[in-house]
Amino acid sequence: MNRRDFLRQGSTALALTAAATYVPTTFAAADKPLRVGLIGTGWYGKADLLRLIQVSPVDVVSLCDVDRTMLAEAAELVSQRQKSGKKPRLYSDFRRMLGEKDLDLVLIGTPDHWHALTMIEACRAGVDIYVQKPTGVDIVESQAMVAAARKYGRVVQVGTQRRSTPHLIEARDRFIRGGALGKIAYVEICCYWHMRAEGNPPDTDPPATLDYDLWTGPAPMRPYNKWVHPRGWRAFMEYGNGIVGDMCVHMLDMVRWMMDLGWPVSVSSTGGILVDKTGKANITDTQHATFDFNDVKVVWTHRTWGEMPDPDYPWAATFYGEKGTLKASVFRTDFIPSGGGKVVHQDVGMELEQYPEDKTEKDLEKHCAPAIRGHMRNLLACRETRAKPVADIEQGHMSTTSCILANLSLKLGRSLKWDAASHSVIGDPEANQLLARPYREPWVHPTAATV
Repeated sequence: MNRRDFLRQGSTALALTAAATYVPTTFAAADKPLRVGLIGTGWYGKADLLRLIQVSPVDVVSLCDVDRTMLAEAAELVSQRQKSGKKPRLYSDFRRMLGEKDLDLVLIGTPDHWHALTMIEACRAGVDIYVQKPTGVDIVESQAMVAAARKYGRVVQVGTQRRSTPHLIEARDRFIRGGALGKIAYVEICCYWHMRAEGNPPDTDPPATLDYDLWTGPAPMRPYNKWVHPRGWRAFMEYGNGIVGDMCVHMLDMVRWMMDLGWPVSVSSTGGILVDKTGKANITDTQHATFDFNDVKVVWTHRTWGEMPDPDYPWAATFYGEKGTLKASVFRTDFIPSGGGKVVHQDVGMELEQYPEDKTEKDLEKHCAPAIRGHMRNLLACRETRAKPVADIEQGHMSTTSCILANLSLKLGRSLKWDAASHSVIGDPEANQLLARPYREPWVHPTAATV
């Protein structure tokens, strides 16, 4: 079962005040469209690319994927949606695509274990980048991504698009920055969707249309089964960081952005596979993590079984302030003032009338589309000024690293104190040995010094 199955739609009321904070990108009639490529043409790769086409007259010239069927389907869809009607060039190896040296912008929508190598190679090719979260599956490769962006002067936007979600921008400005909550010292973040794959499908040969060796890349080689591709790879820690790396990273990043938080000083986590002990999935079904920001504690919980505490906020953040409480999710927000005052409610605005193609696009999370468009507009504006975008690679690295530290804490059974300056766990050599995962040969693990 995948994440999309648990998402429900909000109302169509548009948060105009929040949308007004976006910085639009303008193009003179004589300007040539940006030449764009996409690496990873699956679910979110296409969702991101098609939102970019909606907000800018780009020319999608290159698509890359190790699945020939998926690649051909994406090429047909792009030709129908982009103004030129042209089909992009098709590649099976991202190194060949980037080696053409003729792109202005590349989008990366691969499984998590491929984010670092593709992004770093795009930096070397002189391309600006939109890369999906998380920034890496280990801390050293995530740090290398920041180093590559800075070394090659690239503008990099990470797909933590809560930072560009209109109703969340409005809530941040009105209730947090505006002071309505007062001092906030505790935030709960959570995911209670039953999104962990259940069962034990048999291993089989991969489809003839999939280059499974290249799909696996630097990750350990697992026997192929139907969960691995497409989309089911999130069931396995070999390719990502479980539900913490997939869902907590969004909520933690949102809290950090809304409250202007930097690095946590320590991270601790408990949990494991407590219920589904016979399935093939090896990610936790239950996990609790505390991110300590000194005066602010941010506490994560996910549980893929049982009932959820608040059905209106199954994947959300709850900010507890002196003057009230703010509940925030991709679907809605509610500000509940202390002392029984009037609740202020806001629903997501899905912009379906402005962008009617969203109504019928396969697998699109309609409620997320406005946020992706805002994220793309911000990236395009920053390409012109060379400023850091709202979800700059360093911000993505902070949120990603924090989540990886939670998993390492769970693995080691102890709290980890983090030194951001040295990028190391204080007084814990065993933990520091786990900051980089082994890479499968012949792939070479990047570091900040080698990019």
